[in-house]
Amino acid sequence: MEMRTCKGFFFAFILAGTLAGAASAQTTQTADQTQPQVGSSANGAPVVTVDQAIDHVIAREHDEVATIRRFSPLIETYIQDMKADKEMGAIPVKDHYFLGQADLSRGIVDHSMLTPRKGRFDAFNPLTHMSGLFTSSYVPEGFLQMIYIDTSGFDRQHYQFEYVRREFLGEVRCVVFDVTPLPKSGKGRFKGRIWAEDQNYTIVRFNGVYTPIAGINGFNLHFDSWRLNVQPGLWLPAYIYSQESDLKDFLGGDIRFKSQTRLWGYNLKNVGRQEEFTEMTIESPNFQDDTAVKQTDKSPIEAEREWQHAAEINVLDRLQRTGLLAPPGNVDKVMETVVNNLEVTNNLDVEPEVHCRVLLTGTLEMFSIGHTIVLSRGLLDVLPDEASLATMLAQELADIIVTKPSTDQWGFNDTTNVTTTEALSHFSFKDSPAQVQMANEKALQLLKNSPYKDKLGTAGLFLKQLDAESKNLPALINPHLGNRVYLSSALTGSAPNLDPNKIDQISALPVGARLKLDPWNDHVELVKAKPIPLLSAREKMPFEVTPFMPFLTRYEKPGSGVSADPAKADLAKKDSQQQQQQQQQ
Repeated sequence: MEMRTCKGFFFAFILAGTLAGAASAQTTQTADQTQPQVGSSANGAPVVTVDQAIDHVIAREHDEVATIRRFSPLIETYIQDMKADKEMGAIPVKDHYFLGQADLSRGIVDHSMLTPRKGRFDAFNPLTHMSGLFTSSYVPEGFLQMIYIDTSGFDRQHYQFEYVRREFLGEVRCVVFDVTPLPKSGKGRFKGRIWAEDQNYTIVRFNGVYTPIAGINGFNLHFDSWRLNVQPGLWLPAYIYSQESDLKDFLGGDIRFKSQTRLWGYNLKNVGRQEEFTEMTIESPNFQDDTAVKQTDKSPIEAEREWQHAAEINVLDRLQRTGLLAPPGNVDKVMETVVNNLEVTNNLDVEPEVHCRVLLTGTLEMFSIGHTIVLSRGLLDVLPDEASLATMLAQELADIIVTKPSTDQWGFNDTTNVTTTEALSHFSFKDSPAQVQMANEKALQLLKNSPYKDKLGTAGLFLKQLDAESKNLPALINPHLGNRVYLSSALTGSAPNLDPNKIDQISALPVGARLKLDPWNDHVELVKAKPIPLLSAREKMPFEVTPFMPFLTRYEKPGSGVSADPAKADLAKKDSQQQQQQQQQ
């Protein structure tokens, strides 16, 4: 048995630094603000004029729409209704959550993975009149529509294009245009700004609204839509932020909300299986391994263990195939380091070894499958520090130790053979209240003997903040597969009092603050946001929705470290020149 040691790990980005959001976008303008820089179109022809650039953007967008329609990604929309607040500016008072699988080949079709919705909605306004003129409800298809600028008339006959400037979005050099529908061009036209990368002229970001904003069916909403370069030459929708702060309904009431929409699971049909298949090797028929231990039949105990392990693998594999579970990666190792610290300091030797995985949904939940701890992306996003992470993991580690959750029922392969849209209703890993209570008692013991014992005040603050928001944010807090975060009275009772106005008291982070998700292969990584000092208590925003500002890059083949983007060279050259000027000064 290998001896394990307690390892230090800095999960936190140091409080204020994580409050920058999902990632900090760098936008750098070039000196020339009058003409687009000479580039090349997809067919290699040089682009030297604004008109040529516009023509290529239009043609490329038509191709992009056709490409997007080949896919069926998962789509998650989380909405917070906001209310004006004198001290905090605006605070969430209600929330809504949608999760489904899009069928883009059939149009704007979103198959819900949650409770089926009643009725059929042919109007794609995100905020639609459902049962009467004065009653409105959010419609997921309306947010899915925001992956497109215009599917039926994005051309010079319907739009006026005005060149604005050249800009960097992250490392990707773009040309920027303001786009306005021409008179009598029809309803549902886009009005706003577009950013097109300057190699193939694919639109990578568009920010605006469909017109008219208000209509007989409901409201169109302002949005900011982003596409990521997930494969060579392939840009796919990944993030959509929407917000309204001064929209009025038909009774004169305020419509104030913020929402985040994420898309992922574009490559679900291949979920890592091609790599595994191509890496398989077949030994020669005459191969003999003299060092191999002579095989024996399995004892009843061995058979039981193998059955349990096979059942665990069945579930994890199916969750990954349906796009609900991230493939093994670096974030898992972060969590396993914390679990190791808990085990070592408590003299535990848990067999089989405990592993960790990330559930890709934004709701706050956690559960165990056999000896695998699963924490949701949404939960990891809002945890303020490593001690809070340790508290969540200790609860599930204790569940494995004390209640020994069984996976027997998943040992038959047919029990896990479900589609993406069936997965949430088919699987359930919730513990009974008695099991949760037993696990919490053991978790407190683990934490008292752990390296985090003197830092549990922030974990208690997190639980207090969670409890304070439970009535306003049930869609975020209530789980779909696993357990709700347990509000341990022992931790909340020993934590400081919540003080929303105290700028250095960080009880929880905004939604989406820690992890970034690759929409093609579903891998998750920690964001690399620089520390930003808070200017006021308003910027703490615990559990709140914020805009997306991804740092755009061009696709790099894994392990190559080489991008096809000449903008990287431009950035490096620009930084070098600035450093030389500073040294001369």
